[in-house]
Amino acid sequence: MRRLVKTADVVVANLPPQTLRAMKLDYDSLKAIKPDIILTTATAFGGPGPWSDRVGFDGVGQVMSGSVYMTGVGNPPYRAAVNWVDFGTALHCAFGTLAALIERGKSGRGQIVEGALLATALSFTNATLIEQAVINVNRVPTGNLGQTAAPADIYRTRDGWVLCQVTGHPLFKRWAKLMGEEEQWLNDPRFADDISRGNNGPVISERMARWCAERTTQEAVDTLGKAMIPTGPVLSPQQALDHPHIRAAGFLQDVDYPGLPKQAPVARAAIRLSETPGEIATRPPTLGEHTDSVLAELGYDKAAIAALRQSGII
Repeated sequence: MRRLVKTADVVVANLPPQTLRAMKLDYDSLKAIKPDIILTTATAFGGPGPWSDRVGFDGVGQVMSGSVYMTGVGNPPYRAAVNWVDFGTALHCAFGTLAALIERGKSGRGQIVEGALLATALSFTNATLIEQAVINVNRVPTGNLGQTAAPADIYRTRDGWVLCQVTGHPLFKRWAKLMGEEEQWLNDPRFADDISRGNNGPVISERMARWCAERTTQEAVDTLGKAMIPTGPVLSPQQALDHPHIRAAGFLQDVDYPGLPKQAPVARAAIRLSETPGEIATRPPTLGEHTDSVLAELGYDKAAIAALRQSGII
């Protein structure tokens, strides 16, 4: 470990503080080996606080941020099936690590970069929390029906489902024109602004539901898209893989991986740089695949590596 740290710019350790200290991977121990080291770590709850040493997974952040409470119709509450807290924390840690590297380039100093699942979840739900703190609105879950604008819901079509989200008066005017009922919707004080439309969302949503029910999913999204109204079809995972725009945009790259019966569609970096674009250069390694080569770079010969493996260290 000491040899690895001496060659490193950053140590990434997804472990709670007490475990870092026990394994001599805490910042003070690492800094004694390499003074300008950057330690990037992620915990469940962050700190300081009474829960700092507790452990947790993605769902803990979801349930404690207000997100799960506001999802579904309330009984029971639903967590998201996608681990957005995990991935959001990884993105925050990457952002913080890059900022720390830039700072070290200017000052020569390393530092600790600490992410936390709960911090990520609270940052993503912050708008809801601000609204509650400021105006004490005490919102309750309403399924897919939007609460601060309308129409904003998921609607059944003749052969599937589509999402439509209308926020802001220019969009609402375009929607009313598409319905062919501008006078009805634009002159009614119940629909004067986003909040008013959200408060009267069921009325607007009922009209949109009737419009969607008369069309196929493709007809609905094409018509709404042409009218510059935000929309998208509800896709199954297979439909997402097959969608013509997702394929044409090249968001996924097929990658070979040992043991798989076919190539895996791995997501490319979700942000593109014009001058220094990222790419998937190689597949992810299997567990321990590069252990021998890394240790060889550190000066261990074959006998030493074999001894480490025999001892259960690697």
